[in-house]
Amino acid sequence: MPAPSPDQIEVIAPNLKRRLSGVTATVLRLVPIQARRIGIVTTGPGLPPDLPHVPLWRIPFLPRRPRVWHARRNSDLLAGVVLKRILRSDLRMIFTSSSPRVRSGWTRWLIGHCSALVATGTRNAAVMPAAIETTLIPHGIDTAAFAPQPPGFFALPGQRLIGCFGRIREKKGTRDLVQALIAVLPAHPGWSAVIMGRIMPQEAGFAADLRAMIAAAGLESRIHFRPEAGLDRMPAAYSDLSLYVAPSHYEGFGLTPAEAMACGVPVIATAGVGTFDDQVADGVTGLLVPPADPPALTAALDRLLADPAQLAQMAAATRPHVAAHFDIAAEAEALISLYRRLLAQP
Repeated sequence: MPAPSPDQIEVIAPNLKRRLSGVTATVLRLVPIQARRIGIVTTGPGLPPDLPHVPLWRIPFLPRRPRVWHARRNSDLLAGVVLKRILRSDLRMIFTSSSPRVRSGWTRWLIGHCSALVATGTRNAAVMPAAIETTLIPHGIDTAAFAPQPPGFFALPGQRLIGCFGRIREKKGTRDLVQALIAVLPAHPGWSAVIMGRIMPQEAGFAADLRAMIAAAGLESRIHFRPEAGLDRMPAAYSDLSLYVAPSHYEGFGLTPAEAMACGVPVIATAGVGTFDDQVADGVTGLLVPPADPPALTAALDRLLADPAQLAQMAAATRPHVAAHFDIAAEAEALISLYRRLLAQP
């Protein structure tokens, strides 16, 4: 997708970290949709070449006009402050946050340079600084991209799969899931599990402990660890599953339940974490369980694995639910309306 000409650039979406994260995934999903309606570009390293893009060093030399700088990390905010206050770029800064935590003094100072704030859920809207206008715009899913795909991604034929995708670490609830799988799988021989995600060096010992637990239970052939997959391969990965589990103890927003449901997969997720309560219709598209509660997770897994009719009924409800409540087109349009309002201000 070609970038707009320099004088037509109205919005800049920075992504100043190379590592794939939820923020990066948001930029990758939204910008191509927004680019059909407004002159938007990305800036930063490691982004796909097909996104409209401008190098960071060029921004101070663009033709002078008002532009929106839409930051989603502190590092993006800091770059915007430098461009606005030191290099005198005419930027109207926006900060989107999903965190329900009260901001540090450093973050509050950075946010103080913003013209508007965007909250992705009611919990983080409540901790935004009251002095700056906050708009509630939930994240959405591109249901054209996240849709059921042909089977075979994991090459594990003959088994129905339970999946969990994301960083392998304690606060993601990975240990809780492994404990629940060890308790449940022996009674359900037609099922296996795939835990797919990045293991950072500091979590290598944690992952080794999990593998030792699985080996001690004799389940190495039924609980599989796989490396992180690229965003473009995620719909195929979800589509190989019959059940997705999001056992996190903490999330800012957490899109994996909605992504799984968009691919037709029911979800067990932890209640009160991120926006999981909003995403999963308890008893309709999946089940909600308390976080950090392996027995509750075990009971939920056992209930659904033992009732294929209920699981099939939930699977049929998932994609319509996401289309009705988490449409990325609605997110993109709400953001564009905010951009245009800020650009129209003197």
